[in-house]
Amino acid sequence: MSKKTTGREVKAFAPATVANLGLGFDILGLALVGPGDTVTARLVREKGVRMGSITGDGGVLPNDAGANTAGIAAAATLRRTGIKEGIELDLEKGLPIGSGLGSSAASAAAAAWAVNRLLGSPLRRVDLVEPCVEAEEAVSGRHADNVAPALLGGLILVQSLDPPDLVRLPVPEGLSVVVVTPDFVLNTRDSRSVLPESVPLKKVVRSTANIAAMVSACYSGDMALLARCVTDEIVTPARAPLIPGCGEVMDAALNAGALGSNISGAGPSVFALCRSPISAARAADAMKAAFAEAGLESTALISPADCPGARST
Repeated sequence: MSKKTTGREVKAFAPATVANLGLGFDILGLALVGPGDTVTARLVREKGVRMGSITGDGGVLPNDAGANTAGIAAAATLRRTGIKEGIELDLEKGLPIGSGLGSSAASAAAAAWAVNRLLGSPLRRVDLVEPCVEAEEAVSGRHADNVAPALLGGLILVQSLDPPDLVRLPVPEGLSVVVVTPDFVLNTRDSRSVLPESVPLKKVVRSTANIAAMVSACYSGDMALLARCVTDEIVTPARAPLIPGCGEVMDAALNAGALGSNISGAGPSVFALCRSPISAARAADAMKAAFAEAGLESTALISPADCPGARST
């Protein structure tokens, strides 16, 4: 054992997420099954937080804990506990960076979870949201639509950030999600830079109605109503031109039987909500074919719409 370590460590995993769901910019997100980020946190003798190894990122992410979402979330979690310890983090990236799958949020959520468990779980799961939001703010803006489902799992509505007020929405039975990720990187900051500074009142009213209808559809299990909600006239029209073939991919999903389709998070991934895994598989094939027509290779992930969040491994 190194003289610098105590031998105590915790490994945690946090999943990929789909944020916005088209209609709920910065307020809706759901966790996915499958890929995610893994963080190992260990106690060390030197106080504070530092990064150890980082793998799976292609050498892109900073080793400075103060500039890495895993390190920022870990430090914020440590401060919130009031416990004076030294912590070293190893980060295994399982999510591509700039993919629209909540990569930075997964790193933050896994780190916050690992640190809290390492210290004996003095904080509740929901208490870890604010440290993760602090980490997200440093790299892509202050929002919780990725970190909340990455931590809590399921479909989450962010009613407020200050203070955090999170609402878990029920998921209609059988609802599945397909997310297709093209071989194309879209920086979150670039994606946010094209957003309109003002929005016509009529579009705001329609967007508000869609969100209200979606909440109703979630509680009633009304798939037909859900299909009429997953539209967006505000953010998607601004971002779609940044993603080759985006409009055609969303149309392909709908033509294949999806309930609705839109951009996942800041993009370039595109998601579709489907009635079943079988319907999701058809949509995935159609969406991949549409990206191919636009000259992009892509990968598809099919997941239940109600999945667990961060956990120890």
